[in-house]
Amino acid sequence: MSAAQPPKLFGKTVTALHCVGVGGMGLGPLAVYLAGRGFVVSGEDDAMTEPMRAQLVAAGVTITPLGGVPAAAELVVCSSAIAPLHPAAVAAKERGLQVVRRGELLAEATRDRKLVAICGSHGKTSTTAMLVTALRAAGFPAGYVLGGLFNDEAMPPASAGSNDWVVAEIDESDGTIRYFSPEITVAVNLDWDHPDHYRNQADLEAEFGALFGRTRQAVLVNETCGLSARVVAGTKGEATGARLTFGRSGDYRAEVVHDRDGRIELALGGRFPDGNAEVRAMGEFNAANATAAFAAAQLMGVTRPFGKLLAAYPGVRRRQAVLHATPGLTVIEDYAHHPAEIRALLGSLRQRTDGRVVVVFQPHRFSRTAQFKVEFAAALAPGDAVYLLDVYGAGEAPLAGGTTDDVYVELARIAPALTVVYRAGDGAGVLRTLAEDRRAGDLVAFVGAGDIDGMAREWLQLVAPARDWDRAAEALRGAVSAATKVKREESLAKKTTIGIGGAARIYAEPASVKDLQALVRAAKSLALPVITLGRGSNLIVPDEGVDALVVSLRQPAWEIFEPRGAGRVWVGAGLRLKNLCGLAAKAGLTGFEFLEGIPGNVGGALRMNAGAMGGWMFDVVEEVQAMTFEGEIRTFKKAEMHVDYRHCAELHEAIALGALLRPASQAEAGEIARQIDAYKEKRQKSQPREPSAGCIFKNPTGDSAGRLIDASGLKGERVGDAEVSGVHANFIVNRGDASAADVIALVRRVRARVAQVQGVQLEPEVLLYGKNWKDVL
Repeated sequence: MSAAQPPKLFGKTVTALHCVGVGGMGLGPLAVYLAGRGFVVSGEDDAMTEPMRAQLVAAGVTITPLGGVPAAAELVVCSSAIAPLHPAAVAAKERGLQVVRRGELLAEATRDRKLVAICGSHGKTSTTAMLVTALRAAGFPAGYVLGGLFNDEAMPPASAGSNDWVVAEIDESDGTIRYFSPEITVAVNLDWDHPDHYRNQADLEAEFGALFGRTRQAVLVNETCGLSARVVAGTKGEATGARLTFGRSGDYRAEVVHDRDGRIELALGGRFPDGNAEVRAMGEFNAANATAAFAAAQLMGVTRPFGKLLAAYPGVRRRQAVLHATPGLTVIEDYAHHPAEIRALLGSLRQRTDGRVVVVFQPHRFSRTAQFKVEFAAALAPGDAVYLLDVYGAGEAPLAGGTTDDVYVELARIAPALTVVYRAGDGAGVLRTLAEDRRAGDLVAFVGAGDIDGMAREWLQLVAPARDWDRAAEALRGAVSAATKVKREESLAKKTTIGIGGAARIYAEPASVKDLQALVRAAKSLALPVITLGRGSNLIVPDEGVDALVVSLRQPAWEIFEPRGAGRVWVGAGLRLKNLCGLAAKAGLTGFEFLEGIPGNVGGALRMNAGAMGGWMFDVVEEVQAMTFEGEIRTFKKAEMHVDYRHCAELHEAIALGALLRPASQAEAGEIARQIDAYKEKRQKSQPREPSAGCIFKNPTGDSAGRLIDASGLKGERVGDAEVSGVHANFIVNRGDASAADVIALVRRVRARVAQVQGVQLEPEVLLYGKNWKDVL
């Protein structure tokens, strides 16, 4: 469907319109949609954010000075936060221009399309975003209008689309819901809210009942929501669309199989085709949102399997946004502003941490606070400590009984033992107290729909100021010779055998032992963590990169192969294992052939006690030289070292510099070369050619991880472009554009299936570079 000819609005041909409050999450995306439909769109806002400005400008929306309606404008639309006496609204009326609300214009601008209306009290933005993501992944070019911004800046908050469908988040808060007549209505859930507009629950039920009655094809409601069921049962009107449910036992059924580290796996049933679906999100409420999105997509006519449609769901800003995550402190920010939303959020957060859940809450609107102060207190009470901020009025005048102090009084009554901090008019003081009170391991959640997101970022700068990596890099450069490379934000993906991952905050290739010593000593003085990188095998670099100094021994000084007396040879930690095999063969030294084909270097092989074809690195080691992270050089005899399967304890606390190796025996070079060729042929037949990190899991005692994975039916299992190899099931290969998140999700899936089918818990062999597997499994 072409967007070249804009639709008529309110029965008139309109070319240009002006948006007042265009920086808001309701009107901003609508402006983007209207521009896409062919209108000339301008807008103004006194609280414009840069992310929204960027989306508006990219869509061709002109940002104008405050209070002046452009001469070409024929229609003015105001967000719900704009007062009737706003200068732009007054100027428009003086010119005789029609002034409408956001919801009225959204209904009018989508009247010529089949509308999928996403509505309800909680979760409609996330559900809309999930549906849009699924449709885009399925190649279904519907238009859409989101009520927020995607976390991925490349995804606009609205699109005109090119078929007959449009998906829109519709808002009941101001009563404009009455203007919509959808093809499909998705009610994620219903709770009495917005008491400034709906005097009682009956008013809310009547509004949604009328909407359901006007819906032509289908009304889809949450099977756990009793209020939704009651409204559906009482629906009257000319429309005869189907009334369907989604949820664990709904018409569209989904059960959570796994919910770990930001990914949910759903088992689909009921009216869905049987199968599993992966969702890049967390929590029961997001599982319900995803189920609703899949159901709506199916009703719209999407036939593509749902399995991967939400595997790359980018999420929405201000919905469980992680602002900071270290072992000592996690900080999130969430838009929850209704007691039911807060209750669900805290329940989800409790499952994510063994530490305290600390809540910073800013109530939104005096009318809502007055209506729900008891419910807010009950929802906040499960927190381990609560810090309260003044109500964000959103244009409302203060209301008796609707202040933060009223919530504070209710919390003291309901949970007298709970730590609750509130100082009227002194939000900065409350946040300073929060900084003083915090403990190691806290998860701090900033919750509310006002300007608390900015407060969260300011508080984070107070307690965990960003490390000045640029200054640290300069200090490191000053400590070493010019031959040593020191770089900022160096991508590590191409330095790994699987080809994935983010950047090192600082990356260094020391040119000598002296420079390495200077690096680690300078890093210690700067409190920088140091991690070594060999040839990038047997590890997964996280997508977000590594907050550390990454040291790689890739310069010639580290690639020594020096024969010593009695048939021994000294090798540098940076020498590639393939080169070690070749040089040893030329020297007539046997015992290294098993290392052929392992894409690593000597340092990595020592640290991991690398093995293949029945041989192990420490079978040929006599002694190892290493540098501690204090810069001390030490020599370890093999008998002094604690070595076992895929592990050398001493080299987890030091950097290997080199090793003295004793070959098994001496032989003719040609004979050794033939043995190497035999190992090479065997490896090529039994291992995949695609990029991989090597064997993913350790072999359990008396068994093979590959056999267990294969016997569990997992060959070919895929998350994104990460796939369990069809050649060797203990390899995960990169099919082209895999991410670390894809690999981690696939590792979790494989572990779970093998545990379920075989009764064996597999443990990863590859390293999660800069992190611990236990934090994501």
